[in-house]
Amino acid sequence: MRPRIHTIVVLALAVGLIAWFLHNVDLGRVAADIVRARPEWLALSLATMFANLAIRAWRWKYLLEPLGPASFGSAFRATAVGFAASTVLPARAGELIRPYFLARQSRYAQHERMTATGAFATVILERLLDIVTVLVLLAMYVFVFDRDLATTNPVALVWLKWIGATAGAGAFAALVVLFILAGDPKRLGRAMTRLERVAPSKLAGLIARVAEKFALGLGAIRRPRRLLVALLWSFPLWLAIAAGLWAVAVAFRIDLPFSGTFLIIALLSLGVTLPTPGAVGGFHAAYRYGATTFFGATDDAAVGAAIVAHVLSQGPSLLLGLIFAAQEGLNLAGIQRLARQAEQGNTA
Repeated sequence: MRPRIHTIVVLALAVGLIAWFLHNVDLGRVAADIVRARPEWLALSLATMFANLAIRAWRWKYLLEPLGPASFGSAFRATAVGFAASTVLPARAGELIRPYFLARQSRYAQHERMTATGAFATVILERLLDIVTVLVLLAMYVFVFDRDLATTNPVALVWLKWIGATAGAGAFAALVVLFILAGDPKRLGRAMTRLERVAPSKLAGLIARVAEKFALGLGAIRRPRRLLVALLWSFPLWLAIAAGLWAVAVAFRIDLPFSGTFLIIALLSLGVTLPTPGAVGGFHAAYRYGATTFFGATDDAAVGAAIVAHVLSQGPSLLLGLIFAAQEGLNLAGIQRLARQAEQGNTA
């Protein structure tokens, strides 16, 4: 899809989602609810966002260790820049930028084993660990914390069980495939070289080299203990995110139990898959749906809480990311160029 057409489609999607999000809402009452929100709980929510950035950086650093040494500071700066890029660019471009920014700032491009392509594989592994963690928390809510859901909203319970089972099977299958690939990184490269039979040798050779570096980046899961530790890191990360969402709900006087945020997180995880900059629209619509459908929040309170929760979740990483990018001589245009470079490097 051409860049201009892609931009138009993304903008149209964002506008449509925002219109849906604001449908039948009194904006005056929403503004009043935001003004009346309890500031001490909003401050707590803001603090949790810095905490989850730090935990993400620690986890990524741990996953990068089989590829080469990485400092917490370098991982933290690259993580913040990546999330800042996802806030201002569509299609979660920050996931591609993170490894390239790490290579740029730490000069890992000169390291024998640490490559941007290999580091990108650890980003994919992170996303799989996140999916598994979110599904575990959702299952805990559905089957442990709120058994009343079966009587209050049985249709929703069936839907949640079906979604959870399908996504869980997909995540497990992906982990198995990644484990097989990581067991012998060169095996994927050898398989890709067979493309020479049906593709130009130069193109097939390039794909083979990229695929082998990618598999090398999966070194973390050749050691079951390391994979388990990384998975355990994912739980405090998502509990910190849950605490931030719960604090916003308390600030807006929404009757949302802490365990109820596990359901909200699952819905938000679906909403943010839509390729709008900063998950605008998708995040908001998912939050409003979850808060009103399952926890009896009014539309006005749910809309106000969704807006504030989105600002608090995006604001810290955006601010820190722009500061760290500027320290490397990158402005917004430079971040866009880095995103294009990363996309070309991973799709070549």
